[in-house]
Amino acid sequence: MDSSIISDRRRLRRKLYFWRLAAVALTVALGFAFYAFTIGDAGTARPHIAHVTISGLIVDDDELLERLKKIETDKQVKAAVISISSPGGTTYGGEKIFKAIRAIAAKKPVVSDVRTLAASAGYMIATAGDTIIAGDSSITGSIGVIFQYPQIQPLLDKIGVSLQEIKSSPLKAEPSPFHEASEEAKAMIRNMVVDSYNWFVDLVAERRKLPREDVLKLADGTIYTGRQALKVKLVDTIGGEAEIRAYLKSRGINSELPMVDWDKKSNTPFLLAGAVSRLITIFGYDDLVKGQDINGILPPKLLLDGLLSVWQVGHD
Repeated sequence: MDSSIISDRRRLRRKLYFWRLAAVALTVALGFAFYAFTIGDAGTARPHIAHVTISGLIVDDDELLERLKKIETDKQVKAAVISISSPGGTTYGGEKIFKAIRAIAAKKPVVSDVRTLAASAGYMIATAGDTIIAGDSSITGSIGVIFQYPQIQPLLDKIGVSLQEIKSSPLKAEPSPFHEASEEAKAMIRNMVVDSYNWFVDLVAERRKLPREDVLKLADGTIYTGRQALKVKLVDTIGGEAEIRAYLKSRGINSELPMVDWDKKSNTPFLLAGAVSRLITIFGYDDLVKGQDINGILPPKLLLDGLLSVWQVGHD
């Protein structure tokens, strides 16, 4: 075959390859633009009820706080529903989210929607709403604070390793995992725990309009089902979306308003990678890009520091 013909065919193949990839990229871009317009920002451009889900362990979450601030200031948001599915987390993280939700409630009605579990700092957040609605079998309560630290000195003794330290004062860097805490160190931590606990108890007493003595009886770490919590006045209503909309209607909110998710679309990059991967496979280039592999790059990681308000499952 003539070399010029072979060269022309190669050029033609490269051009076809380029335009196929361009078509894939354009299709994906148009798809996500359509998604953003129909489900994303366009949904919040009209009067609506903002819905936010707070799940997992609670930490100091700047992205969530920024999102709550936007809900507070957005004039198209007429009310907010905060759905909570959390065993708790850091006391400080719960405190900041609590204050952010109260800032919303100062301008528009807020409903706390207790799902499967809203315990400890999860319940702290729930008290920020104007009303708390829970399921019959939801788990809530566990009012309290805990501080934990590991002891690895026995392991170091077994392997023949020791740690020496020189400190400016006896309570510096205490408690330490490398030796038993002194009574002074234990007293220091205990005072911190008690102080945070008293703050938590006062917060519940104020928000639930209960005598402090009654809250102290409930604040021994006990967890309650939704029905039990209703009896001791830790929640206001048993129910779901119908009860949520009924409450909002009683606050003058149009019950026909759409409820729009303001949840973080943190998986968008991974959805994009997956979409690109599938489309490239359709076009016959499945060996070119393995977009799905992106999902395994970032393993979930969570570090909790400081005082915790968390209901721990499986703790011995």
